Amino acid sequence: MKHVSKKTVLMAVSLALCSGAIWAQQAKTDQGKLEYDTNCAVCHGPLGKGDGSLRDLLRVSATDLTQLAKKNQGILPVTRMYDVIDGKGVPSHGSRDMPIWGQAYRVDDAQRLHEARGNYDADGLVRGRILLLVEYINRLQAR
Repeated sequence: MKHVSKKTVLMAVSLALCSGAIWAQQAKTDQGKLEYDTNCAVCHGPLGKGDGSLRDLLRVSATDLTQLAKKNQGILPVTRMYDVIDGKGVPSHGSRDMPIWGQAYRVDDAQRLHEARGNYDADGLVRGRILLLVEYINRLQAR
């Protein structure tokens, strides 16, 4: 049997531990939080309380997202949230204080995936991004 030096074994163990740490860090990416931080936190605040860095520039105060379930008898209004984020049910005339993220996501995803040589489900991508966001806002609810 071939003799393996302690140095070789230590190097192999170190490499395995480092690669395990890298995999663990990659698995911890919170896509819902990332989506929220990227698109919502500037108005709704980092903790969803309506105190974002742009609050003084808004015509209407941003909603305190932590209170959505509490204001709805303890039930998170998921369908209503989804529709507001997506832009469904918004009148064709008049103003809207919150951006229509569904439309923005469609444009963003189309630009990012334009180079892709395969088909992609644009509506599925938008739906996924909105659902990640809704799930993250659920975790922000005051208990």
